[in-house]
Amino acid sequence: MPLQVSQITEQDIPGAVTCIQQAFKDDPYNHWVFDQADFSYERNAVSLGLRCTWGMHHALFHVAKDPEAEEPDKVLGVACWLPPSSPSAPQSWHDWTGDWWLYFSQIGMNLHYGRGGLKVKRYWIWKTAQAAAQSSIWTDDKGYYFCNIVTVLPSAQGKGIGKSLFKHVTNQADAEGRKCYLESSRAKPNMAIYEKMGFKLVKEMVCDDEGEAITLYCMMREPLAMVGEGATA
Repeated sequence: MPLQVSQITEQDIPGAVTCIQQAFKDDPYNHWVFDQADFSYERNAVSLGLRCTWGMHHALFHVAKDPEAEEPDKVLGVACWLPPSSPSAPQSWHDWTGDWWLYFSQIGMNLHYGRGGLKVKRYWIWKTAQAAAQSSIWTDDKGYYFCNIVTVLPSAQGKGIGKSLFKHVTNQADAEGRKCYLESSRAKPNMAIYEKMGFKLVKEMVCDDEGEAITLYCMMREPLAMVGEGATA
């Protein structure tokens, strides 16, 4: 399959939203943070669409396609990486305005669509746990490439699409000598897959809502030493 990985465009957003919704339908975190009986796919699609729009300008938000397929514009996989930034450096004006745009857009979405089954308490339990985890393990002043989302259409899995989406950024991280980071909601089979790409478990993040808990697996990847055009461990 001759994959093409590129930065997301406005035309890609509907396909990216479909890809994310299908791939995360049975995700443990999704089931923990949303009341499935009240889950709104319409509201979720709007939320993801806002995130995609933000990602066009503020993230490494990539889509994978097969240019030789019958539907060459069909989005087969999606990856959103947050670019590295030094924790000691002030936030740029560009990033500041982008964050506030996303914040107010999400407020407007909630006013129109409601929460769509989102368990707000659990959302903030997760955000608090995530902030604490990252604060304890993000110690490199060069910053980290943070894989916020990576997913492949269920019908297209097992074809190396996820690996291509990862390498599109990890190769860049290797060239810059930067670390990569991700949080997985599944121990199996995800951790074994990520380990093959150089990630190692550094912390288990437990989000506990009065006994109903979920564990997220924080994994880090050290940059490979670059030799000529290739990379070696």
